[in-house]
Amino acid sequence: MLMITCSEEGERGYILKLEGKLLRPWIDELALACSEARIDPKRVNLDLDGLTFVDTEGEQFLRGLLRNGTRVVACSGFVAELLRHPRR
Repeated sequence: MLMITCSEEGERGYILKLEGKLLRPWIDELALACSEARIDPKRVNLDLDGLTFVDTEGEQFLRGLLRNGTRVVACSGFVAELLRHPRR
């Protein structure tokens, strides 16, 4: 299960807080949450501190967001390591 909470942070943009497991079945929901804001990806900030697991597809999706300018503002050690060292 994945819980997504979106909050506006004024000039800093939006924060998407993800809690739970980012698995392939939930990627469409996350993509929808990102696109519904209709804002520049560079103004989206991800709070990944509550993620307990990310599968390969979830990792690829997060990496795509980061390539487009989305920033991570909070992150668990697990997710930090995952994003630092891609799976092979």
